[in-house]
Amino acid sequence: MKTIYPHTAEKYDDTASNASDAHRSLIESEVTRATQPAIMKLSIIMPVYNEVATIAEIIKRVMAVDLNKELIIVDDGSVDGTREILRNFSPVAKIIFHDGNRGKGAAIRTGLERATGDIVLIQDADLEYDPNDYHALVQPIVDGKTPVVYGSRILRRENPRSNVKFYIAGRFLSLVTNLLYGIHITDEPTCYKVFRRDLLKSLDLQCEGFEFCPEVTAKIAARRILIHEVPIRYMPRSVAEGKKINWKDGLQALWTLLKYRLRR
Repeated sequence: MKTIYPHTAEKYDDTASNASDAHRSLIESEVTRATQPAIMKLSIIMPVYNEVATIAEIIKRVMAVDLNKELIIVDDGSVDGTREILRNFSPVAKIIFHDGNRGKGAAIRTGLERATGDIVLIQDADLEYDPNDYHALVQPIVDGKTPVVYGSRILRRENPRSNVKFYIAGRFLSLVTNLLYGIHITDEPTCYKVFRRDLLKSLDLQCEGFEFCPEVTAKIAARRILIHEVPIRYMPRSVAEGKKINWKDGLQALWTLLKYRLRR
């Protein structure tokens, strides 16, 4: 298993230079121990609703990634057999069942309550996003460059484009976000959003549905925190294949961006 090491300050090589020989070895050992990198843990939160066709495969792909991690799956009231499949994975994941369908945002908030990692990553339960991108997604946080990373589908030119309506809507929301908040991101509605857990918990999220994305982006931008983007793989699916977001969710996202901007 690959360990995740945080950025550490440089060693103070001159700490013991003025110390007596009797104390030098003790001081050096203490400095070495203090600057040893601690292993960071990744919490993957996976909201699920009616994904019987993909749930087993995405769990296997996530668990195959060689990182110090925990997987937290929140089933949001599935009625298609997903829940029965999930029970088979209880030895390898924390599995939580909502009594009814409350929405993606509510499922993420439930998962966040159970997360114990230093870093939190959001993973959809379909196969559009590739867990092999985890290493690139967490590294800027581990290196201390930023507490927030978004995986951008736009930055990887090889990716096939989704349905033209979804593509245009995503680009439009990114443009509106940049104009309202004075930031520069290419893919606001991406699923792959990664945060330091302490930061994410401090945002006091209120979302219930797909407005998780614009709410978290608005609150991060309002704090003037850098959102670092890295290119990610993407394999879009159609509505017929199970894609659930629709034009109403787009309007809700737009309103959420405007609402939090007006509150500043």
